[in-house]
Amino acid sequence: MNMFRRQAARPLRRQAPAAQRPEPQLKSPREIQIMREAGRIVARVHAALREAIRPGVSTWDLDQLAVETMGKYNAASCFLGYRGYPANICTSINEELVHGIPNKDRILKEGDIISIDVGVRYRGFIGDSAWTYAVGEISPAAQELMRVTEQGLFAGIEVAYAGNRVVDVSRAVQRFVEEQHMHIVREYTGHGVGRQMHEAPQVLNYVSNDPDGQTLLRPGLVIALEPMVQLGTWQTKTLKDNWTVISKDRSLAAHFEHTIAITNNGPEILTLP
Repeated sequence: MNMFRRQAARPLRRQAPAAQRPEPQLKSPREIQIMREAGRIVARVHAALREAIRPGVSTWDLDQLAVETMGKYNAASCFLGYRGYPANICTSINEELVHGIPNKDRILKEGDIISIDVGVRYRGFIGDSAWTYAVGEISPAAQELMRVTEQGLFAGIEVAYAGNRVVDVSRAVQRFVEEQHMHIVREYTGHGVGRQMHEAPQVLNYVSNDPDGQTLLRPGLVIALEPMVQLGTWQTKTLKDNWTVISKDRSLAAHFEHTIAITNNGPEILTLP
């Protein structure tokens, strides 16, 4: 789940002023093992959702399926009730970027794309991953947007080695996406994760003078890396529900996220089956 840096609306996460930012909390091997288990549950939820996505299904149906699947593994949503968020997962369709609220009246149609953000709490730790899915046959533009956003995620993961810095990850994501002539959203970012859904450091998807960019990647650091990309603009706006964020020009948007542990042997994706 992404970080909202402005004070408008009710964000799922905000950027803290530099002077107030805590130090990153490194995780022990035992803690990373629990987070690995939490990540597997997230992956299983996504697998169930992927199988269920088709025209005629409501986003409410997907939310309930997610809850059912979490319950099978003694996990629960860490989104429900967070800063008042009213659902268990986020379901964002087409021009919706993030924080779309599941609803019985939101019915998937052929040609839609849907970004689903899943976060679980398991044995006191968080697993967090988002993915964008096609609903039936989609347009070539939508296919390319999904490809670029997913590959932008893996471009960042590929440089998430101990000894590099957060800004190296940011640079890799930005370079890949912008070379494909698409737009990295600025207002929303990745983040550290552990016992809390949002921990230090903030992980931008572009290079800036943000001080968290100089955070050294060290074994035991766990981050949620999540590029958010739009076809027409990097700018966004929030709808009247104070949650759903859309592209300002209503062009298509995509969102991919994995939780990653920094290890002595390179980055490990925790949110895999």
